[in-house]
Amino acid sequence: MATPSSVVPTRDRILDAAVTLFGSRGFEAVSLDEIAVAVGVRKQTVLYWFASKDDLLAAVVETTAEELVVAVEAALRNAGDGFARVEAVVKAMFRPAVRRPALLGLVRELNRLGPAVSLSLRDRFQPLIERGVSFLREEMTAGRMRHGDPHLMLAISYAAVFGVATEPEALRAVGWQPTPTGLRHLRAELLAHLKGALAPVR
Repeated sequence: MATPSSVVPTRDRILDAAVTLFGSRGFEAVSLDEIAVAVGVRKQTVLYWFASKDDLLAAVVETTAEELVVAVEAALRNAGDGFARVEAVVKAMFRPAVRRPALLGLVRELNRLGPAVSLSLRDRFQPLIERGVSFLREEMTAGRMRHGDPHLMLAISYAAVFGVATEPEALRAVGWQPTPTGLRHLRAELLAHLKGALAPVR
């Protein structure tokens, strides 16, 4: 059951609108006035919570990263071993996007806004990155995954998941649509690709 907007704190409603608008139209294309209209408040109310558009963006980065980190950590607690852990992470990253496809666009937009923003996002993910490298190294040592540089393998896997998943125009060119069904199909194809890439050479 949806929570009435009057119950959701105004700050959270502003952040939610910013995620949707920045993700669907891009940071530069969206004004604070438009965000205020989407929330149903005055621009001055937005500026009460966020002193500038850049401050709002910083809060969006923090909120988005926290949402994804919490989702991944929860998935890992219940995941199995080997590739099942990779699958759990990919599904956890896609789950919020299935509920709100604009989230994929937001990740793409954040990566395009320059080092200051992308580095802030990376710093929030750093503990997960370190765990991912350790996991890949252990799997490679045990012979359950193809030997290689675990740092590069993680970077390639990240690029595969986010690079493909956050480029809607390229995907639309091959007939893909950003719907829940389309996102689930995309997730399945990415998992199949990763499984083949990580499989040990026999």
